[in-house]
Amino acid sequence: MHKRRATGGKKKAWRKKRKYELGRQTVSTKLSSNKAVRRIRVRGGNVKWRALRLDTGNYSWGSEAVTRKTRILDVVYNASNNELVRTQTLVKSAIVQVDAAPFKQWYLQHYGVEIGRKKKTAAKKDAAEEGEAATEETKKSNHVQRKLEKRLKDRVLDAHIEEQFGGGRLLACISSRPGQCGRCDGYILEGKELEFYMKKLQKKKGKGAAA
Repeated sequence: MHKRRATGGKKKAWRKKRKYELGRQTVSTKLSSNKAVRRIRVRGGNVKWRALRLDTGNYSWGSEAVTRKTRILDVVYNASNNELVRTQTLVKSAIVQVDAAPFKQWYLQHYGVEIGRKKKTAAKKDAAEEGEAATEETKKSNHVQRKLEKRLKDRVLDAHIEEQFGGGRLLACISSRPGQCGRCDGYILEGKELEFYMKKLQKKKGKGAAA
């Protein structure tokens, strides 16, 4: 109905518009702490949830089989359009940075290992050690210690992910559709996929510096 001829000429309308052909305006869900989700009645009496502004979501760490609700801090890459990065728009498959704290806490509880600690200078070390001694005093039962030791045997942590924990931000990919379901959920990037996007971001940084 709305398509033109190959030459660019308009076609004559041979029937009226149909309800099932309608399209709605794009949402362009923005990254904002002022959360706003709207309910929309759609064809067949069904419901869609239109997220206008979001800043949290459930993110899954696949290799550890753990999911935590965390804050979205920044939109860093979008394969389809750089404009969506500039305007901080949340869409499916966008690459975002999420807060690492919930995963850090889980890791400490599950393995008894604190990851992402920055190396301190000698002066700071003494003060830190005193604090550490206080935290280590929390006694663990023999059963818990055995459990942690068993988990530590099979523990593997990607070097890139450990590096990100140091900065307190993890790269993640959005896998839900915020404009359709009103949620911004996704997964933490790992392995080859993480390397791929890190290269892309590095290249982008290089271009920015050259300009």
